[in-house]
Amino acid sequence: MADNGSSVEIVEGCRLPVLRKNQEHEDEWPLAEILSVKEVSGRKLYYVHYIDFNKRLDEWVTSDRLDMKKLQFPKKEAKTPTKNGLPGSRPSSPEREVRKSLDLNLQSATAPSRGKTLPTPNGTARRLIPAQPGRKRKANCGGTDEDSQDSSDGIPSAPRMTGSLVSDRSHDDIVTRMKNIECIELGRHRLKPWYFSPYPQELTTLPILYLCEFCLKYLKSLKCLQRHLTKCNLRHPPGNEIYRKGTISFFEIDGRKNKTYSQNLCLLAKCFLDHKTLYYDTDPFLFYVMTEYDSKGFHIVGYFSKEKESTEDYNVACILTLPPYQRRGYGKLLIEFSYELSKVEGKTGTPEKPLSDLGLLSYRSYWSQTILEILMDLKPDNGERPQITINEISEITSVKKEDVISTLQYLNLINYYKGQYILTLSEDIVEGHERAMQKRHLRIDPKCLHFTPKDWSKRGKW
Repeated sequence: MADNGSSVEIVEGCRLPVLRKNQEHEDEWPLAEILSVKEVSGRKLYYVHYIDFNKRLDEWVTSDRLDMKKLQFPKKEAKTPTKNGLPGSRPSSPEREVRKSLDLNLQSATAPSRGKTLPTPNGTARRLIPAQPGRKRKANCGGTDEDSQDSSDGIPSAPRMTGSLVSDRSHDDIVTRMKNIECIELGRHRLKPWYFSPYPQELTTLPILYLCEFCLKYLKSLKCLQRHLTKCNLRHPPGNEIYRKGTISFFEIDGRKNKTYSQNLCLLAKCFLDHKTLYYDTDPFLFYVMTEYDSKGFHIVGYFSKEKESTEDYNVACILTLPPYQRRGYGKLLIEFSYELSKVEGKTGTPEKPLSDLGLLSYRSYWSQTILEILMDLKPDNGERPQITINEISEITSVKKEDVISTLQYLNLINYYKGQYILTLSEDIVEGHERAMQKRHLRIDPKCLHFTPKDWSKRGKW
């Protein structure tokens, strides 16, 4: 399958099938694009991006994994058209991955299915359209419950040009498309980054980048880390501890007061978040870091950031659970905590768009469980079917109205029956929800939250 010294030279931009293992550890040959070529000890290595796969699966491969029989040379193309003044993504850009995951199609229902039915008064419902889930993309990486990409749930998906995390395709050059850090050692964990992160150039050639797990300072060697640890007094993130229950704590960190920590946190997070542009101006943001406590200190599990003042009701700018802690319920805990803060603030909130493929899955799951919990707790009123409005669901949960509607559409709960919208909970939905809630052991206890929101609009400077 390889070139094996043939006269054909593989150059950047070429496409050909490349051998990889899928989720079932079976061999497959997806089409891939060559992004870079290098020679190590007389052996050529090729950095490949698998077409229509997430960039986190990009990797260096040897020539024996290339199918030379189907080699496609790069075509000379016209310049990519621009939209809204931003350059379009390249043909192989993984931007397309979950773009259509929630295409909304008009669907009229005539009669309700068996199960609990809940009318929603006409005044509160728009023309509601159930969603069709899009086809899945393959990814064998154990996903974070939270990193984020586009969601088009009736909300404009065009990125804002403000905020900590702006999807700006002008930075999508060949350098930032390639992972630049081989491995990160953070406390007792070694992490393999998924994406590019703008750490200093001289650190990108190291086999391992060492981080202090308490202040997140980056160091070039184990010796430097050991020397740093003798001087670093932190055993928890800087800032105020605003929540503690059992071993789980949350710390609120002001991006202006703790700038170095916030910037180091953003650098680490960028290794696992793709469609975000890192800004070093952390002043307008608050960072909420979730930790797990043991005898050595408070170890970072994940975090989310939010703007001090958001004109668009964003209660999360960026959210991440670190890979060693993924798929253990911490992602939903971070999301639940962000909405608990919104409840204390007396606001509804929504995550900053665009959401990632995995972020969309996490939020969908959280919204579905939260809304179903409320609907199933409703009691009949004088023998009549219980009633609730979209606005009431939004007020109880602090989930923005548009997200409530899109979730009901996604779950296909909305039917039009005898002149009014009704929510129909089938037996399958009820049983599936009960099974999911039995597995969800980690929950936020509002009684353990000690948080006083600040009115940032009255401050001259953050």
